[in-house]
Parts: sequence; C-alpha cells; structure tokens
Amino acid sequence: MAASCIFCKIIKGEIPSMKVFESDRTFAFLDINPLSYGHALVIPKFHGAKLADIPDDSLQELLPVAKKIALASGAENYNILQNNGKLAHQVVDHVHVHMIPKPNEQEGLGINWPQQSVSKDKLTKLLEELKAKM
Repeated sequence: MAASCIFCKIIKGEIPSMKVFESDRTFAFLDINPLSYGHALVIPKFHGAKLADIPDDSLQELLPVAKKIALASGAENYNILQNNGKLAHQVVDHVHVHMIPKPNEQEGLGINWPQQSVSKDKLTKLLEELKAKM
C-alpha cells in the first residue's frame, strides 16, 4: 500500500468510507461524489496506479464484485468503468472500477463516443502487432 494514497487509507480504515464489500483482496465502497444514486467503487487492496500495475490474482474479484453491487442496487441500466491515467479521466492513482447506475438521461455517466473510420489493412496490421506482443 502507498502511504499517501487516499484509497489505501480507506482500506486501512484511516479514512472512513461507506463500505459495501470487503475480502482479502478487494474493497468496495460508495462514491462520495456520485454521478447517480448507487455509484460505487471497487478497488484491489494491492496498490497500483494503473491496471497493468496490479497482479492478476488481485484483479480476479473486481468485476464479480461490481456485478454483485449492480444487482443489489437494482439498477436496470448501468456502466462499469475503469480509467487508466489522467488523460483517461483517472482522478485517484489507485486502480478502481466504477459501478454507475444510469437511471435516466440526466443522471449517471455521460459519454461522447468519437468513433473513427479505419481501413481493414490498418486493423489487420494492428491485430498482428497486438498478437505478437501478447
């Protein structure tokens, strides 16, 4: 854990939270600045700023816990979101998954999805590059 990380302090109980779930590897709590009623964060107890910084075994519960919270919230529509880096809108440098109910057009996550046109050749080149590195 990182001494100055707000989420690490929440995990240690140094900062109070509205805890929804806790296990050996995972902690979930209500967001104090929610986009909608029921907005929750699911975090690994292992500290890392970005997804690639977290060992796979510390990531195993994140989506199942987010799913359980979504079901428990009764949200019919919701977003599951995980940001990496400031340009990707990450505010706290500790991996976290948002479960954000979307009850109507005004509440919840608003997204601008700027799709791009790409040639099949360019996609094929990208596919080969990715496969070679995996």
